[in-house]
Amino acid sequence: MLTNLSPASVTSRFDRNALRTPQAAVLVSTGRRASFDRGRDERTDHRQRSRFDRGFDHEVDGWSDWPATDSIETAVEISRPDIVKRRAVAWQGMAAEIVQATRREKIGYRFRAPLHLLVVYEQGVRLNGETFVEGLPRSTLRDCKRKLTFVPAGQEYVEWQEPRILSRTAYFYFDPARMPLDAEGGSVEFAPRLFFENAELWETALKLTALIESGGFDNQLYLEALGVVLAHELVRLNQGARRVEAPVRGGLAAWQQRIVTAYIEEHLAEPIPLATLAQLVRLSPYYFCRAFKQSFGMPPHRYHTSRRIEHAKALLAKSTSSVTDIGMTVGFSETSSFSAAFRKATGLTPTAYHRSLG
Repeated sequence: MLTNLSPASVTSRFDRNALRTPQAAVLVSTGRRASFDRGRDERTDHRQRSRFDRGFDHEVDGWSDWPATDSIETAVEISRPDIVKRRAVAWQGMAAEIVQATRREKIGYRFRAPLHLLVVYEQGVRLNGETFVEGLPRSTLRDCKRKLTFVPAGQEYVEWQEPRILSRTAYFYFDPARMPLDAEGGSVEFAPRLFFENAELWETALKLTALIESGGFDNQLYLEALGVVLAHELVRLNQGARRVEAPVRGGLAAWQQRIVTAYIEEHLAEPIPLATLAQLVRLSPYYFCRAFKQSFGMPPHRYHTSRRIEHAKALLAKSTSSVTDIGMTVGFSETSSFSAAFRKATGLTPTAYHRSLG
């Protein structure tokens, strides 16, 4: 029988006995269905809530202030279990969970486990918030509706939000040992993805959530078949990511150029690691640097600096701010370094450039 979580369940966990398997997987491999625990003792719930509450006190300073989890969780932790309804089922190799918010209050989510996690945002618009997946840049995207997020086994997912509308999210958990093989019969190396779109994954996920919502557990074979399809779509997605590892002759593809330049424009005043840009377009840093130079005629760091200078020129033309303030606005910590970079790019100091406009 498939296990159906009641709304009163706090932060669901998979059957603890399954954690004793060699792969530390939460889904049993003996043919018996894995199940979620129906509850947590009050002491555990209190400890979990206090961890999130402490993190919320420091959210302004960034994710580094969130306290580390003291154990591996096997389902997404929710800081306010009292304001959501959770419904989940589990079967061999996989589990699915629907989380529906009941009040528009601040809430946090966290996950790190020996499982792959697919997050499906059926509806959700937040007034404020941030989402972090280990290995990727953080995102403050407001409208998450129809977006997907994938977290490979062992990597961390943390999110908090002040919702504008009541959110509805589906979580799909996959046992890595039971994922399909690639076309050549080998295992697939899964990469993290944050707020992406994929029609095949979306449609299959919606069929699964609709089946769970309707309580159609009598059609168990159909439920499991949909789960298999979803797992295969994830494998196909990651195989596609590997195929773009080698840069296209002539440089980055058009979609890669759009993503990278948009990210640089949004983070002009910040240092941007090469690895961060490479991750955005699914390339290794080495190949990314070569492809970027082919596309833009200069290395990424020089392009970043040139965009800073162009922004500084616009500010010098419109603003009455001091050269020091403008330099700091575009990311230079010292006036001397700003002046040197500006002069190298334009042949004039910032002050001389400002005067030349008059």
